[in-house]
Amino acid sequence: MKKISLLLDMDPGHDDAVALLAALAHPGCRILAVTTVAGNTAVENTCANARRIMTLAGRTGVPVAAGASRPLSGRPVTAENVHGRTGLEGANLPEPAFAAVPDFAPELIVRRLRGSSQPVTLVATAPLTNIALALLRDREAFHRVERLVIMGGAAGEGNVTPAAEFNVYADPEAAGIVLGAGLPLFMVGLDVTHQAIMTGKDIETMRGLGGDVGAAVAGLLDFYRGHYDRVYAWGGVPLHDACAVAEALCPGIVTFSPMAVEVETRGEFTRGRTVCDRWGVTGKPANAAVATGIRIGALKKFIFEALGRFPLPSPPR
Repeated sequence: MKKISLLLDMDPGHDDAVALLAALAHPGCRILAVTTVAGNTAVENTCANARRIMTLAGRTGVPVAAGASRPLSGRPVTAENVHGRTGLEGANLPEPAFAAVPDFAPELIVRRLRGSSQPVTLVATAPLTNIALALLRDREAFHRVERLVIMGGAAGEGNVTPAAEFNVYADPEAAGIVLGAGLPLFMVGLDVTHQAIMTGKDIETMRGLGGDVGAAVAGLLDFYRGHYDRVYAWGGVPLHDACAVAEALCPGIVTFSPMAVEVETRGEFTRGRTVCDRWGVTGKPANAAVATGIRIGALKKFIFEALGRFPLPSPPR
């Protein structure tokens, strides 16, 4: 089986942590690098959190780099009200067993793209600042990108404002650059991720997998669920970022429709809105495949199978 060459840009974050673990455990991918950005919490935390998760997973040989500490324009927006002080509250995670590489994340993204002999799947589950900066540095390197799968935006709802999803709201200028770059872009937004609810029973299934990873994920999701129980009373928690990783590694879990998408950067009430032309009323060509549905059973199977692979076998020397 030909392995997918994967680059991950993240801001861990509880749902990023599950997404990262799923990618680390998947036998069909080779992770080229993990880069982090300010988003759910400050970039110092997101970089440490990625390394904590990878230490928990026993995968310390993949390079991790910190990136942008603020958006291209305006003030930083973070989500400690959802994810807690460190961004990963709820589990006793190990301290990182390895250091981040000294590269600035956009530079590492470009170098990994340039150095790959295979097409690359790039998954971004955070504000798109690092990706935009990498594009501005070296647009040609992105010819290696076979698919860019982002968790961000929505065709019909918001979660940080009535109009905007968090990742796009946190840096709409960066999102506009990425959506305007002509890349093979797949936008997995709130329209489908809000359907991907892990119930209390699902969390207990994770806990029942045994081992350090299952216990840690259950603890993380218990904490994360607290926000959704207080605000939404859904009886569970959506795994936004895992939807994007699942689709990247198992295409077909998410269904898409081609649309022209633009990002609102100036509206008083709508800054950060992804304006999706579902019915083609503008006559503009589609620049993204926008998620319109998700196979929830297939997503949960993907996640449970991934978490059930831990502990992972030692990599060959």
